[in-house]
Amino acid sequence: MVLSRLADGVMRSAENVSDTVNGLFFEPVIRLGVTGLARSGKTVFITSLVANLLNSGRMPHLLAAKEGRIDAAFLQPQPDDTVPRFDYEAHLSALSSSTPTWPDSTRAISELRVSLRVRPNGLLAGLQGPRTIHIDIVDYPGEWLLDLALLDLSYGEWSTQVLDRIADRSQAKDYLARVQNTDPEAKLDEPVAQALAADFAGYLNAARDDGFYDCTPGRFLLPGDLAGSPVLTFAPLPTAGNAPRKSLIREMERRYEAYKSQVVKPFFRDHFSRIDRQVVLVDVLGAIHNGPRAVEDMRGAMTEILSSFRPGRNAFLSKLLLGKRVEKILFAATKADHLHHAQHPQMTAIMEALTRDARDKARFAGAQTSALSIAALRATTEDTMTHDGAPLNVVRGTLLDSGKQAAFYPGDLPKAPNHLLGAAREGAEVWLDQDYQVMRFSPARLSLNPGDGPPHIWMDRAAQFLIGDRL
Repeated sequence: MVLSRLADGVMRSAENVSDTVNGLFFEPVIRLGVTGLARSGKTVFITSLVANLLNSGRMPHLLAAKEGRIDAAFLQPQPDDTVPRFDYEAHLSALSSSTPTWPDSTRAISELRVSLRVRPNGLLAGLQGPRTIHIDIVDYPGEWLLDLALLDLSYGEWSTQVLDRIADRSQAKDYLARVQNTDPEAKLDEPVAQALAADFAGYLNAARDDGFYDCTPGRFLLPGDLAGSPVLTFAPLPTAGNAPRKSLIREMERRYEAYKSQVVKPFFRDHFSRIDRQVVLVDVLGAIHNGPRAVEDMRGAMTEILSSFRPGRNAFLSKLLLGKRVEKILFAATKADHLHHAQHPQMTAIMEALTRDARDKARFAGAQTSALSIAALRATTEDTMTHDGAPLNVVRGTLLDSGKQAAFYPGDLPKAPNHLLGAAREGAEVWLDQDYQVMRFSPARLSLNPGDGPPHIWMDRAAQFLIGDRL
C-alpha cells in the first residue's frame, strides 16, 4: 500500500530524534490525537479533558488522580511553533459563562500541551521523586483522516467508486446532471472545471448534513486558505480512455494527484505519523436517527478510518528509529447525556459492534482498543416519568433552538446491536419497529467547586485508557 510505504519511509530529523530520546529517558511525551466526523464533539471533548486534568476532582477512574499522585497540572507552550494553539481558554469561557454556548467546531488542525507532575507508585514510590509527563493533544478534522485512503487510489479508481456510490443519492442530483452534460475529453475550460468542483462540493456538504460519512476529499468541506485554488478544483468524471492532453479529465486527474501530494501527504508526514494514542469520537445517536443507511455508512467509515492508522506497540528501537505506531485507539460514542444511564450499556454495545471489524484489525497488529459511551460535558439531568401507567426514563435539559426546558425520551435502543446493524447491512430505508429521535440541548450553567472540572460522563475512564498507563 502507498500509505504503508509512506509510513515506513518517514524519516526523523535530528530535532525529532532528540525529542524522542528525551521522551524515552527524561520527560515522557504522549501525543494524543483527537478526531471524529462532523458534529461529534471534538472541541468540547478536548476542553473538558484539559479542564478535568487541571482540576481532577471529578476523575475518580483516572487512577493517578484517585491515588493523589498528581502533584501539579499546568499548560505549557506547545512544541510545534507552526501549528495553531487549541484555544482552550476561549472554549472554556463559552461553556462556563452565565449564558453558556457550545464552542465553534474544529475546522483545522490545532495543538495544546498539558504537563502533569506525577509521583510514581508501587516499588518505585520510595526511590524516585515526581516526574513530569507531557500530553500533546492534537485536534484535527475526521474528514482529513478519511483522505488518507485516497493515497491508494488513482483518479480513475476514485472517480468510479464515487460515481457508483452516489448514483442514487438525491443530494447528488445537481452534480450528476452537470456531469451528464459535460464532455470529459473536451479542452479544459476553467469555468466548467470550477462549476463541476462547486457542484461536487455542494453535494459533499449536503450528504454530510444528511448523515453520510464517505464525504471525501475532506478539504472540500473545510477548505480554509485553499478555497478557490486549483488543488481544490477537481471532481470525479467517468473514465475516458485515452483522453487528449489539456482535456478536462486530464487536468482533473493532474489536480487530484496534486491534492494527494501537496495536501494529504504533508498532513500525514507532519502530524498524523507522530501520533501514538488516538481517540475517535462518533455521534452514534445522530447516525441512528438518520436511519439504517447512515448507520451502515458509519460502520464503513470506522473501518476506513482504522486503515489509516499504523497500529502496534511502540517498541524501543522502532520508536527511536522508525517513528511511532498508534498503541491505543479509543472509539467513543458521544452525547451519552442524551440518554438515561439505563441505556448506556446498549449504546456502548452498538459502538462496539459498529467498530468490531476495525478493532479486530488493530488488536491483530498489537494495538489496544476500546469502545465507550461518554459525554464530555453533561448538559442534562435524569428523571423518571409515568407514561401510560408505566415508568419512563427521560433526560431533562434546555433546548438549543428554543431555550425552553424539556423532558426527552429518544426511544429504547435494542439490547442486541445486530437488531440495528442487520437492518443497516440489508439496506433497509427505515427502522421497522422504532423511531429514534435526537434533541439538541444547550450546555447547562456550570457551578464548579474548587478542584472540580466540568461535569461529564466517563471522561475519567477515557483518560485512564488513553494515558493512565503512563502516569
